[in-house]
Amino acid sequence: MEEQNYRSKKVIPYLLLTPTMLILILFLYWPSLQSIYLSFYQQAPFGRKKIFIGLNNYFSLFQNSNYLISIFRSTIFTLITIVLGLFLALILAILLNQDLKGIKFYRVIFFIPYAISATVAGSLWVFILNPVAGQVNYLLDLLFNLQIAWLTNSFFAFLAVIMATIWKNIGFNIIFFLAGLQSIPESIYESARIDGANSLTIFRHITVPLLSPTTFYLVIMNIIFSVFESFGIIDIMTQGGPANSTNILIYKLYREMFINFRPGSAAAQTVVLLILVIIVTILHFKYGNNKVHYQ
Repeated sequence: MEEQNYRSKKVIPYLLLTPTMLILILFLYWPSLQSIYLSFYQQAPFGRKKIFIGLNNYFSLFQNSNYLISIFRSTIFTLITIVLGLFLALILAILLNQDLKGIKFYRVIFFIPYAISATVAGSLWVFILNPVAGQVNYLLDLLFNLQIAWLTNSFFAFLAVIMATIWKNIGFNIIFFLAGLQSIPESIYESARIDGANSLTIFRHITVPLLSPTTFYLVIMNIIFSVFESFGIIDIMTQGGPANSTNILIYKLYREMFINFRPGSAAAQTVVLLILVIIVTILHFKYGNNKVHYQ
């Protein structure tokens, strides 16, 4: 009887994991394996015929200057989005951690952008940055007599997509930073103040190190968000333009498959993108983990 109960207890965890594993296999592992398989073939867009071409799709990618520029553009986009996004989120989290009247209301307000879809977020920013009716240009004109073509100028379009991406994800970052701040004992801050430490010293030598586990996690999540989930914002705001200035890897992959109708090349781009994300994540775990301080 005891042996039977023991066996049942061993089986239960696997049964509970089965639904999750089925979803992962169907919607993550199987599509990834299909992409790897298709990347070795040249396939007709509307037919079943496939021709095995080996690594030619990969060679073509890295001989294409536009693709190499897209990798560089995606790297800059990801770095700016992560660094600036986390910095702003941390500052706002510190402000929202104050014991003020109605502070819970403001915390909810700052989380709302993350709750809406990327499509809605992109649409909102298209309206806000509209050169005629947008609030941003209205304020710039009122204060500095300045009008900016946000979505038709290459530099400003890239900047606009970065702003929209940071805004969309900032609520997620704030929630985790806020949780991290509230887990830091107040006694540590009191001891630092007694020793004569000012606010900047406390922030630099206490708050930032003790938040490093949260920051470590958020860097990984922001890499994933910037690389993959920025697609919806770019599609609504710029469609990769003007002059490919916002055509980062994830959007270039989409265009290759659904506009240029090249499944083999699109599959190769998928594999390259996955490999790049995996490499960056491994490097972050290897070198970034050394700077994490646990309480």
